Amino acid sequence: MSGIHRIGVLTAGGDCPGLNAVIRAVAKTAMNRYNLEVYGIEDGFLGLIQNRMHPLTNESVSNILTLGGTILGTNNRVTPRSYPVTTNGVTENRDVTDRCLEHIAHNQLDAIVVIGGDGSMTVTSHFVRIGVNCIGVPKTIDNDLFGTDVTFGFATAVSIATEALDRVHTTAASHHRAMVVEVMGRNAGWIALHAGVATGTDVILIPEIPYDIDKVCQYVLARSRRGKRFSMICVSEGARSKEGGQVVKRIDTTSADPIRLGGIGQKVAFDIEAATRIETRTVILGHVQRGGTPVAADRVLATEFGGAAVELLVAGERGRLVVMKGGIVTHIPLEEAANKQRLVPLDLPLLLMARNIGTCFGD
Repeated sequence: MSGIHRIGVLTAGGDCPGLNAVIRAVAKTAMNRYNLEVYGIEDGFLGLIQNRMHPLTNESVSNILTLGGTILGTNNRVTPRSYPVTTNGVTENRDVTDRCLEHIAHNQLDAIVVIGGDGSMTVTSHFVRIGVNCIGVPKTIDNDLFGTDVTFGFATAVSIATEALDRVHTTAASHHRAMVVEVMGRNAGWIALHAGVATGTDVILIPEIPYDIDKVCQYVLARSRRGKRFSMICVSEGARSKEGGQVVKRIDTTSADPIRLGGIGQKVAFDIEAATRIETRTVILGHVQRGGTPVAADRVLATEFGGAAVELLVAGERGRLVVMKGGIVTHIPLEEAANKQRLVPLDLPLLLMARNIGTCFGD
């Protein structure tokens, strides 16, 4: 079994429906099929830095398949290559990779399963390059991890966004308003596109297609003139106009990823109302899309991914990322996914179909 006796597992980055399903699959496959020991690393890479980890048992990972969040905790603010260290009252960011290596050796971990998105895989690729045996599992509700057709968590986020759009639709129709629903999607518009198509949303604004607010307003007015007394607009948080960039809510200098987006939904609503005189309201879904019980598709996908990660380790694979390609669970070099994102292609059949049925993308 390629010298694998004890493995660690951690969840990094933002929380996501299905994380516990992966932890469960990794732990139970390793323990029950291959008699391996499994350690849970707490709060993502922070637990690796601070040497916070504990043994997992069948009991500790039972009955967690349906739970949202992660029993191990997570962290999206620190990275081992730039960690704040205070010396003599002075705090500066330092590379503490050596500290992580000491903790890996101290706990006798032969390999680590890292469950995370593009940022987490970028961090993991650094450990792979210096010789740590890591297997990645793709996680993100944004569905933007390079190399895989789908990530777990995406189906649940789309389901939540779809239900919200359906509910807002009835309010828009009743009050004859334009309603703007802002969903997650920092650089990739997968959630807005899928939820928008699923609900027959009139306007979908995604980061990949800079929008012209004049064309959006003309579209809304044209609907009104045809007797459509309301309009639904779904906006990715990272959508941008042709004249400007993304709307930044604030800068968090204490975070490894300091830009915090927010406000595009309110901006679009303000612009529509100002230009059309149609009453326009905004709903921001935010972290609601991350929480709660994963849908069945995510539970199944997460279980497949977690089990496949252990099988790769036992087979002697190193530095691989579990992916879904053409409906088949397979794997690619983990470093291929580092520093990359999977954006919505402009020739995507779903996007072209949405255009054909009259959906406006603001261009």
